[in-house]
Amino acid sequence: MLRILWEDNHLIAAFKKSGQTVQSEPNKPAALELEVKDYIKEKYQKPGAVYLGVIHRLDMPVEGIVLFAKTSKALVRMNEIFQQRKVRKIYQAWVHGKPPLKSGNLLHWLKRDEHKNYTKAYQSEIKNAERAELNYTLLDTKAQYSLLEIELLSGRKHQIRVQLSSMGCPILGDKKYGALYAYEDNYIALQACELAFIHPVSNENIHIKIENLLFPG
Repeated sequence: MLRILWEDNHLIAAFKKSGQTVQSEPNKPAALELEVKDYIKEKYQKPGAVYLGVIHRLDMPVEGIVLFAKTSKALVRMNEIFQQRKVRKIYQAWVHGKPPLKSGNLLHWLKRDEHKNYTKAYQSEIKNAERAELNYTLLDTKAQYSLLEIELLSGRKHQIRVQLSSMGCPILGDKKYGALYAYEDNYIALQACELAFIHPVSNENIHIKIENLLFPG
């Protein structure tokens, strides 16, 4: 069932389930974008096609907040806000092991292999690699597992997954990046749980937040 987390006349935020794509892809389940369009069409009784702009995306195994634009003006302005890194993006992840510090900063250079859909992290700059940075904080522990809060300071493909793995703390369920086991439906214990930004039209402070990520067991 679709979960709408926040909306106004210009923007709408919805919860993306693990295993769901943000936009339609061949041979994949119904995309979040289509579900939100159907919601808008029904709620506001809109005739014809519904406009919905995709502002950002989450990896298919990742769950959490996705923000869409309901107007072209909002899409253009939010794209600028994201490009200028004026959005606070917070994630939570259950990981194997414990980080070396209760809070810290990770800086790597990431290089993609598009054919394998895989990203590799390097400690120092190399050719054709992108700089990736995040902050983490330890929130909780359960046996040999830890709950981390992550503030994303750059937006790279698989960034959180590969950086936490490089620290020795792979995300639960994420066998691609070193987890000990996988969950059903390719779920990994990573959630986009918080977005904060200045509204592109009203200039209000917008803060969208969902509950802490449950331990997947």
